[in-house]
Amino acid sequence: MSTPSFALLGAGFGRTGTLSLKSALESLGYDPCHHMMEVMQNPGSEKSWKQAGDAKARGDAYDWASLVDGYRALVDWPGCHFWRELSQVFPDAPVLLSVRDPQKWYESAFETIYQVIQRAREAEDPAVRERMQMADSLIFQGTFEGRFEDRAFATGVFEAHNEEVQRTIPADRLLVYRVGDGWEPLCKFLGTPVPEHAFPHVNSRDEFRAMIKGVTGRADA
Repeated sequence: MSTPSFALLGAGFGRTGTLSLKSALESLGYDPCHHMMEVMQNPGSEKSWKQAGDAKARGDAYDWASLVDGYRALVDWPGCHFWRELSQVFPDAPVLLSVRDPQKWYESAFETIYQVIQRAREAEDPAVRERMQMADSLIFQGTFEGRFEDRAFATGVFEAHNEEVQRTIPADRLLVYRVGDGWEPLCKFLGTPVPEHAFPHVNSRDEFRAMIKGVTGRADA
């Protein structure tokens, strides 16, 4: 079933400020906004993302709209893996491409997401392992072809993704955004008033490690 209220698609990879964006967008009325943390906090939800990933890899049809049923917006993985499909299913939804310096992005992703998923097989909870396996399948095996440790290859994939989004989505539908830009360009793009409170900045590497400890039971992510 489609989601008539779905109104904003985030196409940027994880570790481009997506959790800060989730918080910002929800404060602007795009609530709830899907993010990988939604998967982590809702056991069983990883199954539909895994099925969608398998369908995409095979080139099969899938009810892509069902992935965002109940959500007003989406940022981060696993959703950004399906940016092309979702942008076609929701042709009126503006697209937000969050970006950052490729080298800084790689260092951040390597030290956080990649390390957590590498350790996922050691998690005691089988549900945690299943969620992490889905993430590994879509991100590090699917997007990065199992070569994420090759820094040049991984940053090349990152840059190629950003370029492909910009080639595909019309300029009047797309905002290329860095979280350091703050409220003004985001609110102008969305046609919303600029909030009086400061733009949220959350999920630093230290915050990520503390947060993921509650998910995996490990502090050394």
